[in-house]
Amino acid sequence: MRRRGSDFRRPVRRRVSNVFWLTLCGFTILLFIVLLSRENQKPTSRSTLIKRSYRHDRIVEGLNITEEMLSPNSVTRQLNDQISLAKAFLAIAKESNNLQFAWELSAQIRNSQILLSSAALRRNPLTISESESAIRDMALLLFQAQQLHYDSATMIMRLKVKIQGLEEQMNSINEKSSKYGQIAAEEVPKSLYCLGIRLSTEWYKNSNLQRKLKEKREAAIKLKDNNLYHFCIFSDNILATSVVVNSTALSSQNPDKVVFHLVTDEVNYAAMKAWFTMNSFKGVTVDVQKIEEFTWLNASYVPVLKQLQDSDTQNYYFSGNTGDSRTPIKFRNPKYLSMLNHLRFYIPEVFPTLKKVVFLDDDVVVQKDLSGLFSIDLHGNVNGAVETCMETFHRYHKYLNYSHPLIREHFDPDACGWAFGMNVFDLVEWRKRNVTGIYHYWQEKNVDRTLWKLGTLPPGLLTFYGLTEPLIPTWHVLGLGYTNVDPQVIEKGAVLHFNGNLKPWLKIGMEKYKPLWDRYVDYSHPLLQNCNVH
Repeated sequence: MRRRGSDFRRPVRRRVSNVFWLTLCGFTILLFIVLLSRENQKPTSRSTLIKRSYRHDRIVEGLNITEEMLSPNSVTRQLNDQISLAKAFLAIAKESNNLQFAWELSAQIRNSQILLSSAALRRNPLTISESESAIRDMALLLFQAQQLHYDSATMIMRLKVKIQGLEEQMNSINEKSSKYGQIAAEEVPKSLYCLGIRLSTEWYKNSNLQRKLKEKREAAIKLKDNNLYHFCIFSDNILATSVVVNSTALSSQNPDKVVFHLVTDEVNYAAMKAWFTMNSFKGVTVDVQKIEEFTWLNASYVPVLKQLQDSDTQNYYFSGNTGDSRTPIKFRNPKYLSMLNHLRFYIPEVFPTLKKVVFLDDDVVVQKDLSGLFSIDLHGNVNGAVETCMETFHRYHKYLNYSHPLIREHFDPDACGWAFGMNVFDLVEWRKRNVTGIYHYWQEKNVDRTLWKLGTLPPGLLTFYGLTEPLIPTWHVLGLGYTNVDPQVIEKGAVLHFNGNLKPWLKIGMEKYKPLWDRYVDYSHPLLQNCNVH
């Protein structure tokens, strides 16, 4: 192989020299960058250390921790840790009924706490020699607790069992509370039962009362005069009805134009007549009828009466048993089966000559003049009522079964609900639209209780759907028998409704609202005093 000429040979030394200088320059630049970065990091590290030190001081100050406790060999911290663990074991020992061991733990906890208190008072840390005995004794007790399986896993299991037991106990108590509360709400107080007996006795033995009633009935023209203000109440509660009449009379600007139509049952008829005959209410006219006088109110005409004769319905409401489970206690409230409660759907038949009435429940108090209700334009509707829907509450889907096609096809689930208790009824429109016939239709469709379960409000919502005129909310304030109501709303309200189980004449009534009802009861009346009504 022949060697190349000198002109064509590679410059080896120059290449080596260039590589050397390039490497040296690169290393120099890299060293400069490293030094520069270290210089920049020095102030930052110092700042971080200052911040950490400041944060450390704040934590120590906030938690009341001494420097001695932060030491890895701190006797104080060791004692505190032992006390915390011992307290947990103490709770488990008491739960396990191991009272002897619990007493030993408690005594040792006190000894350790005394040592810590002494050290804190003299402002000197505990020494190993003075705390060695306490630490050793506590360690032995803690070891003994572990041998008794007082560990975390056991504690968790015990707590789970305890929680489950408490939940079962709570469910049982809630069920009993609901049951007894319902019973308390349904039962007639002894004093009111006494009042009814005494009034009935007074009616039958006092001929003057019967003569007075005959004299009052001579002025019966008022009962049919459509220029007066007609109110109706369907109740078997004498005292509650008296409060409604008395509060209306005292709040009325023209009580002599107020006419009350009361309907009760055979049991309370004599007592109701006696009470409203022997007492006057500022010139208010009061007429008392009994439901048994309405011969047209029979099973062939009234679906509810027909259904009550059905054995399945009787079994559901009275025995409390259904095919698959017990009937809820609230469904067995007698008021839902009373014809006095359903009579509100037959007002035109009860008062055939009247054109407009205001229906009042017996658990209301009137504190404003209600004559303005009779001049309200219902715009062709039958029922004037205060709506109760707020957001999603008290809308139709809360009362009705929307899984049923009849309900789903005919009614808007978000339609606003309203309340019975204070309603203005245009009886002319009622008769024209055959509203009672609508009520009968829905009652017959609900014979198997698949449209709604109980009460008069659900069928009322169906019956008066599209026939209800909303009233200003201040006309009817609800909730005084089960919840808290804004005092300003109460003050502005014309009719206060104690709807719910906590009626003001019961011992379970809400104490803060009882005075609103009590002020319309004359507790000095001899009959009320004799029956201990208070």
